[in-house]
Amino acid sequence: MTGPRPQAAALALRFASRDHPVRHLVQECRTALRHRYSVGLTLAADAAQAWRVSLCAEGPLAAQGESLQINLGEGPCVQALDQEDPVLADDLDHTSATRHWPVYAQQARAHGIHAVFALPLVHRSRPARPSGLVLSLYRDRPGPADETDLRTAQDHAEAAELLLLTAPAPDDDATHAWLLPADAVVHQALGMISYRHSLTTGQALALLRAHAHTTGSDLTTLAHAIVHAGLTLPDPPDTGSPRN
Repeated sequence: MTGPRPQAAALALRFASRDHPVRHLVQECRTALRHRYSVGLTLAADAAQAWRVSLCAEGPLAAQGESLQINLGEGPCVQALDQEDPVLADDLDHTSATRHWPVYAQQARAHGIHAVFALPLVHRSRPARPSGLVLSLYRDRPGPADETDLRTAQDHAEAAELLLLTAPAPDDDATHAWLLPADAVVHQALGMISYRHSLTTGQALALLRAHAHTTGSDLTTLAHAIVHAGLTLPDPPDTGSPRN
């Protein structure tokens, strides 16, 4: 990306002085799209470990669509970040469009999501910043997205990137200022899992995801149980006993 379009810069300026500016921006995006889509915004905090957090979700489908991708580690958002190109899945019943994420597609359809359009923005010039941002549109019926709607969503995605780039850079050991409280507790849980089971953060995330999938839970609920209720996950294969 060579630079933001004027529309994106104007949007960022409009919301920069508000509390939770990115959340307000995503709400405005859904309004600009005449509420025909639910809108989610995801940040790749660590692309190498497929560790992503949801910044905000607006509309009846977005929260579930975002949560599924984070819990499963797969989906159109993940694919869009990996290939650094939009993923326009206009019918989740078509296996040709969902072959990279069949489990996500199946579960998304079960929650009423039948089309997803993921628009990524990848930071190439500032490696110290988060590695990628994706704005996703969720719809309850199949069919291609209107080109005007995609341009509107792209403008809002670029504005979100500008807002995040102007946020103060956190210290390496600090919780990112833009993460939701739910995401912060997941980070805490990963640290506890890493210590107890002598795992890397990536391995801890894989174990957390596997247990969430097995129990039919989501990462945030499971993380709360680990951090606040003393839940200890079973040892992964061949790791020995957790450390106390």
